[in-house]
Parts: sequence; structure tokens; C-alpha cells
Amino acid sequence: MEDPGVENVTITDTLILLGFKDLQDLQIFLFLLFSVVYLMTTVGNILIIITVSANRSLHTPMYFFLSNLSCLEILYTSNIIPRMLVDLLREEKCISFTGCIIQLYIFCALGTTECYFLMLMSYDRYLAICHPLHYADLMKRNLCIQLAAGTWFWGFLLGAVLHLLLAKSLTLCGPNEIDHFFCDLTPLLQLSCSDTYTVEVAIFISCCLVALGPFLLTITSYIHILRAVFKIPSKSGKQKAFSTCSSHLIVVTTFYGTLTVTYVMSTATQSTHLNKILSLLYIVVTPLFNPIVYSLRNKEVKEALRKHLKLPLPDCS
Repeated sequence: MEDPGVENVTITDTLILLGFKDLQDLQIFLFLLFSVVYLMTTVGNILIIITVSANRSLHTPMYFFLSNLSCLEILYTSNIIPRMLVDLLREEKCISFTGCIIQLYIFCALGTTECYFLMLMSYDRYLAICHPLHYADLMKRNLCIQLAAGTWFWGFLLGAVLHLLLAKSLTLCGPNEIDHFFCDLTPLLQLSCSDTYTVEVAIFISCCLVALGPFLLTITSYIHILRAVFKIPSKSGKQKAFSTCSSHLIVVTTFYGTLTVTYVMSTATQSTHLNKILSLLYIVVTPLFNPIVYSLRNKEVKEALRKHLKLPLPDCS
């Protein structure tokens, strides 16, 4: 509820990100560790984009969506990790309220976009396996471009509506410290001295639209895929059909698994240390995991990488 004393309190324009304040002796180590991970994530996803663009055999809807996903992962990590690295090397970790809202907006918009891209990729695999004869007609290039553009637009539109409401509804006063390494929604709401009920309801509705809807459609697609695969009489046919979507299935499982664990655990516990560790899973680990999965488990990508890099790659299939 709104604090009656808010009028006599100075409104907070500057916030302080506490980051990993309890690990002062490990600041340099963490800086080096996250720098290496960020470099590997960026290079790995750029390599995926270049490989798909340069190889005609990869000019298919599946790899077109994969390139978009790799681009998204680069933006996703670049929104948070560079600033986190700078904060690890300085004592004053200040960020303006506007800057905080912008970072949170980009974070949520890209997360929303990723949910829908994973859904599109699962739908693409559904059509390829369950309707192979009509696949070329159903997934034409122009349609893929329209779907990708619509996904980026929809993701940022939902984020814009939510954060316009958030920025207008929140009044920050009193303590201005966020016990996190980026502007996450939960610690930001905890600083508000205004009524956050409307924002929380809007967040719940948007989360249902953003995560639950695409997740259910993704699961539905894979149920149909599994049914179709089990109907294939030959064992080699089953392996070939399932290999075309195994990499994506691993990425979907990792993404929704880390997301679920993070937010279920964050609501079940008040431990800020645990919340930070869990946040690192989907901000740092998952974007690095995606190019590794697609480069090591996908034969077409491995062959394309061999061709352009002229390096032997391990066969992990």
C-alpha cells in the first residue's frame, strides 16, 4: 500500500547495484571468468550466424530462425554482462532510474522474443516431420521473414507496454540499493514506496502471454513430433527424424528449465545469494550453451564449420 509519508521523502533518481558485494576478494577472478564466458558466447553465436549465412545448404527455415536466436543471445548477454564487468572493477556502482528501466525493458523484451522464437523453431520441426510433403509450401522464405519480424516486434511491444506501466506506477524513495548485479524486476519492486498491485497483476498477465502460451505450443508440437517419429517403422528412420530436432529440444529444455528453477526458487526463498546464482544460469550459462549444442550435435552445422574453418571437429552425435 502507498506510504502516507511518501510526500516528505526525497524521490530516488539514482540506484546502486550491490552486485557481488560479499565476494570482494574474488572481484578480479569473477571479472576474468565472466569476461571469458562473454567472449565465448559472443564469438560462438557470431560464428553460428556467419556459418549459416555463408553456407547455402543451411539456407533453410530452421537455420534462419537459429541465426535470429543467435543474434538475440548476443544482445541478451550484451545488455547485462558488460556493465556487470565494469561494476566488478569499480566501487561506485550507480545507475539512474531511467537506465535501470531501460536495462530491464531490453532484458524482458529479449526474453519474450526468445520464448516465441523457440516456439517458431518447434513449429518448424513439427511441419518438417509431421507434414514433410507440404513443408516447402508451408514454410516459404517470405513467410519465415514475416514470422521472424513479427516475433521481434511482438517481443519488444509487450516489453514496452509493461515497462511504460512500470515506469509510471513506481515511486522509488528511501533505500536506493538493489541487491543484484542487474536491474531485475523483483528487487526493483521491493524498493517501491507506491502501490505495486497494478504492476504485479500486469506482470502476471504478461508472463502468461510471454512464457506459458509459447511453452504450451512448444510442448504440443513435440508431442505430435514424437507420435510421428514412433510411427516410423525403421530404427534408422526414427534416428534421422529425431536428430533433426534433438538440438532444439535440448535448448528448449535448458531455457525453460533454468527459467522455471530460477523463478520458482526466487519466490520460495528470500536468499539474494541464491537468486543471483540462479540468474547467472539464464543470463550467462544458457546463451553460451546454445552455440555449443548446435555446433557439436548438429551434423550440418559441423560440416559447414569444417568447411569454413578447415578444422577437425569432434563427432559428438
